Amino acid sequence: MTYESGLLRLLDERGYIHQITDPGALDQRAAKGIVPGYIGFDATAPSLHVGSLVQIMMLRRLQQSGHKPIVVMGGGTTKIGDPSGKDESRKMLTSQGIDANIASIRTVFEKLLTFGDGPTDAVMVNNDEWLSKLGYIELLRDVGPHFTVNRMLTFDSVKLRLDREQPLTFLEFNYMILQAYDFVELARRYDCALQMGGSDQWGNIVNGMELGRRMEGRELFGLTTPLLTTADGAKMGKTAAGAVWLNEDALPAYDFWQYWRNVDDRDVGRFLKLFTDLPLDEIARLEALEGAEINEAKTILANEITALVRGEKAAKAAESTARDTFAGGGAGEDLPSYSAGAGGERLLHILTGIGFTASNGEAKRKIAEGAVKIDGDVILDAGYVVHVHEGQSLKLSLGKKKHGLITP
Repeated sequence: MTYESGLLRLLDERGYIHQITDPGALDQRAAKGIVPGYIGFDATAPSLHVGSLVQIMMLRRLQQSGHKPIVVMGGGTTKIGDPSGKDESRKMLTSQGIDANIASIRTVFEKLLTFGDGPTDAVMVNNDEWLSKLGYIELLRDVGPHFTVNRMLTFDSVKLRLDREQPLTFLEFNYMILQAYDFVELARRYDCALQMGGSDQWGNIVNGMELGRRMEGRELFGLTTPLLTTADGAKMGKTAAGAVWLNEDALPAYDFWQYWRNVDDRDVGRFLKLFTDLPLDEIARLEALEGAEINEAKTILANEITALVRGEKAAKAAESTARDTFAGGGAGEDLPSYSAGAGGERLLHILTGIGFTASNGEAKRKIAEGAVKIDGDVILDAGYVVHVHEGQSLKLSLGKKKHGLITP
C-alpha cells in the first residue's frame, strides 16, 4: 500500500516492514503527530550483537522521521527470560550484573540516537522500575483475567518448546504477561502507541496491544521486521568464531568492519538500506555493481556501519588496516593479535584463540587443507609450535580474508 506518513514510507522503502496490526490507522496517526514507539532489549550480556542492530536502526528511523524512540531495557524481564526461540532456560543474573550490562549497552545507543528531554528525543527506561513494584496479587487480579492459558499455549515461543519436549518453567511462562504489561505502563507514562520488534515477537506485541485496550481503552499498534538472515540462510550476527558484538570491548573494530566487508554479494543492497543512512539512489548504484566492482560497495557498507556503531575514527583505521594487509601485503596495526608466550604455542591453539576457528578440530582441518599461512608460508603440520622473538610479530592468515598477528 501507499503510505502518507514519512515514518511508514521510510520503513517500507528500506525494507523494515513485515507485519503491521492496523497499517491504515497507524499511518494516519503518524501523519498527524508524534508517535512514541518502543522496542525492548534484554540485558543478558554487556553488549548486544549484530542480530539486534536492525531493531536499533528501526528506532533511529523512528527518530529520523520526527517521532520519539523509547528504548526499554529489560532489567525486570531479564530476571525471567524470554522463551522465544530458546530450547532451555536462561541463566539467572544478579541485579548488579544486569545494571552493569545496561550501562555498557547504552553506549551503543548513544551513538545512534539523540537522547534528551525534547518531544522527539530518545529515552531509555528500565522495566524493572515498574515490574519490581508490581505485587503478585495485584498482577493476578488486574492483569491475569485478560489472559487465557489456552491462547498462551498456541504462541510459537511456547508451542515450539513443548513440541520439542523441552522444559518450560512457570517463571518463563509469565514472560509474555510481563512484556504485555510493559506496553500498558509505557502507554501510561509516555503515551507510547507503538511497539516494534522482530517477527518472532508478533504474539507478544499483539498481547500488549490487547491488554492496553482492555485495561486502558487505548488504541495501540504493533510493527514487526522480517526474520533477518544472510543470503546463504545463516542467522544474522553469528559466525564460526562467535557472535559479532556491537561494543568495542567485546569485539575489535577491525573484526567488526571485516564482518561487513565480507558479506555475500547478494546481501549488499539490502544491508545498505537497513544499516546505513546512504540515499536510496546511491544504494541502487552500488547494488548494481558487478564482479570485482562489488567490493567497492562492500567497503562502503563496512565503513558506513562501522562509523555509525564505532565512530568515524574506528572506521577509517579499520579500512586502512585492511588496505595495508590486503593490497600492500603488510600487517596493519588494528589486526587482531594473539600472544604465543615465551615458550611458544601450538598453531591450532592460536587459530582457535584468535577466533579464526571455532575449535581445535576445525583448526586442524584448515591446516591440513593448506589454508593457514605464517608470514606467507603455508604450514601443513597440525603440531607446529609457533615461537616469536621479543620485539617481533608474525602475520597469521587463514584463507584470503582472515589475518592477524602472533606476538611474543
